[in-house]
Amino acid sequence: MKKTATFATMHFAIAFGVTYLLTGSLVLGGLVAIVEPAVNTVAFYFHEKAWGLVERKHAMNVEDTSVLLA
Repeated sequence: MKKTATFATMHFAIAFGVTYLLTGSLVLGGLVAIVEPAVNTVAFYFHEKAWGLVERKHAMNVEDTSVLLA
């Protein structure tokens, strides 16, 4: 969860900075910086969970194959 929190902080800063540089608006920069990273952080959390499942499934398949080859 710490990885997700630090990612969210970094993402917030980048989203605000890019939006502010493109628009010159503190309000729009703040709005985009709150909404977009919040959604992206939730998506990242579930992506990490799904990726873990894929890695575990792959590891089980490799173990099954090694048993057959032995």
